[in-house]
Amino acid sequence: MSPINIKNQFDVIVVGAGAAGLYTALCIPADLQIGLITKETVSLSASDWAQGGIACAIAPEDSPYLHIEDTMQAGVGLCDRPAVEFLAKLAPSCIQSLVNLGVAFDRHNNHLALTLEAAHSRHRVLHAADTTGREVTTTLTSQVLRQKNIQVIQQALALSLWLEPETGRCQGISLFYEGQVKWIRANAVVLATGGGGQVFAQSTNPAVSTGDGVAIAWRSGAILRDLEFVQFHPTALTKPGRFLISEAVRGEGAHLVDNDGRRFAFDYHPAGELAPRDVVSRAIFSHLQRTSSDPATAHVWLDMRPIPAEKIRHRFPNIIKVCQQWGVDVFCQPIPVAPAAHYWMGGIATDLMNRTNIPGLYAVGETASTGVHGANRLASNSLLECIVFGAQMAHLQIEKSRLVDLPEPTMREFSADLAAWQPQQEHLELLRDKIPRLVWQSAGICREKSSLETAIATIESWQQDYISLPVSQFLLSLRPTESARLEIPDVERQLRLWAETRNLLDVAFLILKSAAFRTESRGGHYRLDYPQLEPDWQVHTLVQQNNWWKSPVVNYQLS
Repeated sequence: MSPINIKNQFDVIVVGAGAAGLYTALCIPADLQIGLITKETVSLSASDWAQGGIACAIAPEDSPYLHIEDTMQAGVGLCDRPAVEFLAKLAPSCIQSLVNLGVAFDRHNNHLALTLEAAHSRHRVLHAADTTGREVTTTLTSQVLRQKNIQVIQQALALSLWLEPETGRCQGISLFYEGQVKWIRANAVVLATGGGGQVFAQSTNPAVSTGDGVAIAWRSGAILRDLEFVQFHPTALTKPGRFLISEAVRGEGAHLVDNDGRRFAFDYHPAGELAPRDVVSRAIFSHLQRTSSDPATAHVWLDMRPIPAEKIRHRFPNIIKVCQQWGVDVFCQPIPVAPAAHYWMGGIATDLMNRTNIPGLYAVGETASTGVHGANRLASNSLLECIVFGAQMAHLQIEKSRLVDLPEPTMREFSADLAAWQPQQEHLELLRDKIPRLVWQSAGICREKSSLETAIATIESWQQDYISLPVSQFLLSLRPTESARLEIPDVERQLRLWAETRNLLDVAFLILKSAAFRTESRGGHYRLDYPQLEPDWQVHTLVQQNNWWKSPVVNYQLS
């Protein structure tokens, strides 16, 4: 991709180009100039990888009320009912807008086809084969690229927020692009950077999912919420990308076995591999802890051979295809699988207009905590959340007169030849490898006090090591009156390594501390030392800077 000239100010900056960022950019009033920033390309995001679909109550036998109740039940007492009602009631109109934009959902006769997923009481999941996310993001990308008011800035890295010193208002970001750090001004900044799955050694998220938006917002004083709640999928193919092997495979008769060929899941639950998703994840995790020398990268096996071959061909053609691409023939050998971090329920606390506690800062999608997911997300509500809340940005009102010409910043330079840079690179790469292993072991599927506290102390030590690096000393000292040029080997890749490592250190710290703070088990958070759900903990975990506190009790009663 050829570089482009970036303006030094926009009306709105949107960071992230998954479904949330793309749809947000399309919904912002067209008279505003938008900078859409993505650290990869506009086609690489977790949304693009979404296999399932989008939940929406449009069947005659369904209703938003039933969608609301199913979502509330899944959230284990921590869904905010007004947010859930907002999501479910606006879903049909938002789905219609996607259809109008050209999203080709599967159809049955002339009607949108609907399927059933776990914990839904009705068929209400729209889909496009098993690549719904790709269909949505591809369509949205083509629409974004047609808009004259949207400048797409690819392979650019958002580093920090730019706050007005007097008011604390967000007035832009610092950005790394084409070897330089620049400060870009805007009247509103929208963070839509997705989740933080890469903080875990096993994750279904793409490599871009390093929690950037949450970490950037936290460092600037944004209030975060419920960061301990992470949804784990029990059977992800242990190959790059962590392709999910559907629970329907076990439903049709596949067996979970260990290296000895034994169906170990029955040691943990009478239903064996057909136990609930979180129970199966814990069974695999616990078994690997006991039997493997490196549980962070170990796996068990999913054996499809008990299923008749014809049924496999009819029901699971895509699983056959993906496994074949990795050299696994499901008809004559088992599939290597392990649980993997899948979705982060927590994020930056927002209201129904996507506003955060920092004026001028907004968050949409998995980066945000809107209150709709509670302690455990209902299947296929994630893409819906991106669209319903992205649509709210159509109501954005900003004071365009606030933008003024800025003086040319002072240019600083940082240079290091290969010999000088190599030790810093090696240290960053070592941290990048060690962080996910530590978090997986201590704040993965099963958690307890002593390992959480040890991991927190380790992360704090690594943060100090990171800050002491010469490149960190230089970049963290930059002020909005200063731009920077970096002369180091392979500068784009190395600065991304630096920035993502910083964000992963912060996200690891936040998840570990939040998991230690919540002394119960609920939804995506399981404590070995506090295995029961506690009524006193029917509250949100709130975080600002280094302060953790409880929200008032959540009133979630089913009507």
